[in-house]
Amino acid sequence: MLVPLLRRYLAPYRASLLVVLVLQLAQTVASLYLPSLNADIIDRGVVEGDTDLIWRLGGTMLAVTLLQVVATVAAVYVGARVAMALGRDLRAALFDRVETFAAREMAELGAPTLITRSTVDVQQVQLLGFMLLTMFVTAPIMAVGGLVMALREDVVMSGLLVVVIPALVLSIGLVIRQMRPLFRLMQGRVDRINGVMREQIMGIRVIRAFVKEDEETARFADANAEYRDVAVAAGRLMSTMFPIVMLVMNLSVALATWLGGYRIGNGDLQIGTLTAFQNYLVLILMSVMMATFIFMLWPRAEVSAERITEVLETEPSVLGAADAEPVTLSRGRVDIRGASFGYPGAEQDVLQQIDLVARPGETTAIIGSTGSGKTTLLGLVARLFDATGGTVEIDGHDLRTLRLEDVWAAIGLVPQKPLLFSGTVASNLRYGRPDATDEELWEALEIAQARDFVEKRPEGLATPISQGGSNVSGGQRQRLAIARAVVKRPAVYLFDDSFSALDYGTDAALRAALRPVTAESAVLVVAQRVSTIRQADRIVVLDEGRVAGTGTHAELMQTCTVYREIVLSQLTEEEAS
Repeated sequence: MLVPLLRRYLAPYRASLLVVLVLQLAQTVASLYLPSLNADIIDRGVVEGDTDLIWRLGGTMLAVTLLQVVATVAAVYVGARVAMALGRDLRAALFDRVETFAAREMAELGAPTLITRSTVDVQQVQLLGFMLLTMFVTAPIMAVGGLVMALREDVVMSGLLVVVIPALVLSIGLVIRQMRPLFRLMQGRVDRINGVMREQIMGIRVIRAFVKEDEETARFADANAEYRDVAVAAGRLMSTMFPIVMLVMNLSVALATWLGGYRIGNGDLQIGTLTAFQNYLVLILMSVMMATFIFMLWPRAEVSAERITEVLETEPSVLGAADAEPVTLSRGRVDIRGASFGYPGAEQDVLQQIDLVARPGETTAIIGSTGSGKTTLLGLVARLFDATGGTVEIDGHDLRTLRLEDVWAAIGLVPQKPLLFSGTVASNLRYGRPDATDEELWEALEIAQARDFVEKRPEGLATPISQGGSNVSGGQRQRLAIARAVVKRPAVYLFDDSFSALDYGTDAALRAALRPVTAESAVLVVAQRVSTIRQADRIVVLDEGRVAGTGTHAELMQTCTVYREIVLSQLTEEEAS
């Protein structure tokens, strides 16, 4: 997975890659030329006492060294820019793909692993990309060039390489083979740490309320210890690689010195040649060491690449029709006919044979016990997922035949857990309609019974909102989410238990203020409180994923046992009548 991923995302930077290759070639050739010049200085200058030759060759060595430095700095600079661009493109691709995911894909993958894959995994691939461009390109050039130059200096001495290089490659290969499964396990442990940490941050109030700090600390410590154990095991293996390389390198130099001294004593070798050969031997082994460092990073980057590719190749379950023409859904007529929905692998469907209509200017309420499928039903209308059976239509169009943006443009959704984005009150209200004026924002706030608390803030519409809306109360967050939907003025309003955090007076005032605004739109309301939906034009009662009854409050009190039980669990017989 790693090589295809790099090939795909480095393709736009072919020109930069060529520049890096040329620069690395220049600095490597310069590095290989220096030992030969040094040998000439010793054999032809020092031994023969030719001072002019020493100065001339010394100047040449200085110029070659300067060229090497310039080429190295330039190669690292260009390589670093390409590697950073690689990381940027991978993060953008992951974000774009996740943005297309429906609720099913988000549930299957989970937020913690998606965060890890977009950060830690991308960093691993980016780091490998940087090392490949700055070190790995140099390694084979230096190894091959060093071998040629070593043979040029002395063929007999070069026989050492036949023993040294295979021994080094074999020992390193055995270590790398054991590292890959550890790195795969390590990334899974990172996911778990992120999951536990995210849970604890989001649930800090519950943890404190139930005095569970010690238990949660222990749970995080367990996840942390599991990661530490794998990381230590991988670290132990990694720590053996450089000692192996240094041991082989030092033994090689010692053997070369011993053999070279013996041959110098016999008059078969010059001192400068031995010095040059030792330098080339070190360069060859250094190139192997650079390759070794890359191979240390490769297993973890390969695991990360597999995890990134898994996300990139996950096809969203909800797709817009490829050949659909743009459609404006403005009437707000909703028809659900025989709709069913089931999660993959589930024993039975969450929703079964649902029939429902919602007309412009009418309020259709959905009520039922916990787990009866109310939120799932609204998700079908919003096309957060597709029905596995039957059809869901708006204005007579099957949603599966439309473009996703056309469906979502017609819908104003207030979810069960209202989410605000970091920014200001104004930026959140304009989320669905960026061109809304300040007057329209204040009007929406007044309808949502949120104008008072916003006006009390000195910043007004510029009041800052923290991530998730954590700096406002639950009721204020719900009212701002409702105001956001009102600003959009959609054809279909979907309220998923959106009044639960409001007191009865605010609830009643808000519903009364909504009626004129939604007079030409269809309104679907999911609620647990009977008082919220008893005045609805149509009430749909769900029971275990099926429609148990449809009608007005008075009709259902007479004909639907499930509805009657829900009502009497909240109201007295006199209040319900």
